[in-house]
Amino acid sequence: MKIKIPLRQHVGGINKPIVKYKDKVYKGQLIAVPEGLGANIHSSVSGEIIDVTEEEILIDAYDKQPNDYIEIKKTNDYLEAIKEAGIVGAGGAGFPTYVKLNSKLDNGFVVANAAECEPLLGHNMARIMKDPDLIVRGLKYIMEITGAKKGYIAIKPKNKQPLIQLGKAIKGENDIEIKFLPDMYPAGDERVIIRELFGIKLKPGQLPIEANVVVSNVETIKNIVLAIEERRPVITKDLTADGRLVLGNKVFLDVPIGTPIKSIIEDCGGYIEPYGEILLGGPFMGKKASEEDVVTKTTGGVLVGLPFPQDSRKFGLIGCECGAQIDRLTYIVENMGGEVVASTNCKRMKEVNGRFRCEEPGVCPGQAEKVIYLKKNGAEAIMVGTCET
Repeated sequence: MKIKIPLRQHVGGINKPIVKYKDKVYKGQLIAVPEGLGANIHSSVSGEIIDVTEEEILIDAYDKQPNDYIEIKKTNDYLEAIKEAGIVGAGGAGFPTYVKLNSKLDNGFVVANAAECEPLLGHNMARIMKDPDLIVRGLKYIMEITGAKKGYIAIKPKNKQPLIQLGKAIKGENDIEIKFLPDMYPAGDERVIIRELFGIKLKPGQLPIEANVVVSNVETIKNIVLAIEERRPVITKDLTADGRLVLGNKVFLDVPIGTPIKSIIEDCGGYIEPYGEILLGGPFMGKKASEEDVVTKTTGGVLVGLPFPQDSRKFGLIGCECGAQIDRLTYIVENMGGEVVASTNCKRMKEVNGRFRCEEPGVCPGQAEKVIYLKKNGAEAIMVGTCET
């Protein structure tokens, strides 16, 4: 199998390759390093380098793969281990974890984000079911790194079996507690978690550290434990495949990074006809992709949709930060055969540093004035991207 390792899998710049054409690499080997903000990238397989470009490293993987891997360098410094392992936020944009955790929380809190708030996705719950103790150990490592006085696991009460497993795992832990999140999207947004757990409303653009809190995704926590306890770099990803697939709603744990999306679809028995676009991520924040794209450190879902219905009317659009923004809504309308005649954003959206951010994620207001505006500008139908579900 050909494994394609993208050189940008995180917030920051494109990584610099440190291998070249025809080099033989071993699973876990460091193959690219950041220049500035970023995270190390390691080979997820053993094989031979068959191409190196400015954007990716292509590896011809051996048919027989080893069970072991090249370990990161030995260190007693937890932050250093996290940095060496190339850990980034597995549930979001991919911010380097060693940077995020390089903070001291004076009487602060650490939260394990087990919301898994996007519909259809289930790999975080599967990971908890497989090893709830791992999540608890990871939370304690983060508490030790940051000096937080208490840790919380934020989860929706509907996830009963994972909740029971976590309850057993924290038995006897006086400084770790489970907290419930509402069954809504976007419950996993950091500002929503802080609002629901601590009653603190962060403004658009404010980070959790301003509430004396660090929030970390379940899979990111898993990777922290593996880096500290097993000196394992980030070379695999958990994900969910669903939608127009023969074996939909299938969870994959520990998929080698660089695995083609086509391979995931084949492992699900192929498509159900008719089918439409492929999304990488969840239904709300997923990005349009193709079979040639690959699994990265931040890939959470492989979703296959229905073909877009055809509707040639004139549309008005209302964008949302957490749901669908204007560019996504425009793409949908155009693929439906419609025409966009006017667009606007939800009235909670405010521009912060050149980006539109929601004032209060998950609490969607009425849009009467926006609807009137769009109709005055010729809209025969309105497509809304607002997020609350």
